[in-house]
Amino acid sequence: MTVIVRDVRPPDAEGFARVRRAVLPFMLATAEQVAYDWAHAHPDSHARPLVAVSGDGTIIGTAQLRIAHDAPEPGIGSVNVYVDPAHLGRGAGTLLLRAAEEHLEERGARTLYSWVLDTPEDRAWAGRRGYSPSRSAHFLRLDLARAALPPLQDPPTGVELRTAEDFAADPRPLFELDAVTTADEPGDVGAELDDYAHWRETTWEHPHLDRALTTVVVVDGVPAAFSAAQTDGLGRYCSGMTGTAPAYRGRGLAKLAKTASLHRARAAGCVEAFTSNDAGNGPMLAINTWFGYEIGATEVRHVRTIG
Repeated sequence: MTVIVRDVRPPDAEGFARVRRAVLPFMLATAEQVAYDWAHAHPDSHARPLVAVSGDGTIIGTAQLRIAHDAPEPGIGSVNVYVDPAHLGRGAGTLLLRAAEEHLEERGARTLYSWVLDTPEDRAWAGRRGYSPSRSAHFLRLDLARAALPPLQDPPTGVELRTAEDFAADPRPLFELDAVTTADEPGDVGAELDDYAHWRETTWEHPHLDRALTTVVVVDGVPAAFSAAQTDGLGRYCSGMTGTAPAYRGRGLAKLAKTASLHRARAAGCVEAFTSNDAGNGPMLAINTWFGYEIGATEVRHVRTIG
């Protein structure tokens, strides 16, 4: 049966999300979320979501691609290809990758990064197309309905727990905290958060961000650590980012924030909790293991130089 690749259309959002859930059940994906992401992609990223469609109109594969406009150096692109496991072997992945590479190369990309599931088949597929393995990251899952969460504790003197909702009138302090913690996140490609307006659109206003469950640790009136919570309305909770400003590290504040957020999530009816960590982020992996998270899958970042 013929497979074609084309740009996404508004009605494709549900099919796009369905493929993502089938391939990566450890990530939240809803039609509302993917449509929002399409509509709010930064113009300098040249983002171009693609779908592979079978002859009967079924979406069987997706590709997300962009120029890393927020990276310190130019010429870096990323492409992530996902094919519904029920439709492997039909060439959809190859067609998606070819279209994505052409688009990114035309827009100045010289280095391409791609996340690939850590299976022999997926790694071999990437290798045959010129991609070499780099660093890895883990998807983790916690059975939140049954987990023996650590008990809530009163914060120390001078420390208080707030929610993101408490910053609704002026979220800029959370943007600044997010920026300083993101700056030294492990990864192949660095990122600089310096566009407050875009952060408000793509993070603060994102449909998955749950401000009531997102927990902020404030020390002597200053936001010092946070655990961002995402929910999909289906009982699934995901830690979008947990971090501590450099000046406040080593005091257990990230653990304090995440404990409070997980307790709030369970009280709100969430039954599964997910997160992901760079394999080199030992401190955060240790915290998540302490909570009871278990590795569900691993992805390997692959890189290819073009041009």
